[in-house]
Amino acid sequence: MSMSKETIEKMIDGIGVSIISSVDEAGFPNTKAMLPPRKRNGISEFYFTTNTSSMRVNQYQLNNKACIYFFDKRFFRSVMLIGTMEVLNDQKTKDMIWQEGDTMYYPQGVTDPDYCVLKFSAKRMRIYQNFKSENIDIA
Repeated sequence: MSMSKETIEKMIDGIGVSIISSVDEAGFPNTKAMLPPRKRNGISEFYFTTNTSSMRVNQYQLNNKACIYFFDKRFFRSVMLIGTMEVLNDQKTKDMIWQEGDTMYYPQGVTDPDYCVLKFSAKRMRIYQNFKSENIDIA
């Protein structure tokens, strides 16, 4: 692997934006920028906060195929993770990634019905660095 796992993790943790993609009802990719993941387990699991009422949640419930992308413009390198996205509404998971100040987005607090968690599980990744790309299986 041209980038070590530790380098990839550092890069992800240092980037202030996550790019996530879903598939719409017509089979077309949809992409948006989000805040960084609230929690991650290595490079295989990522947890994001979002609104239950969002278009993206509906898309993941209909088709769980997903992609997340992290780009380091300083070194012109990137990591694209391909896998599946679950929409989680259980209180334990919501409590796990809740942060002070989240009431700005979810006024009713950690039990707000419009607050849910997206859990991304990576299957493979494609890394780009030094003008070269490499595919790597994760799970």
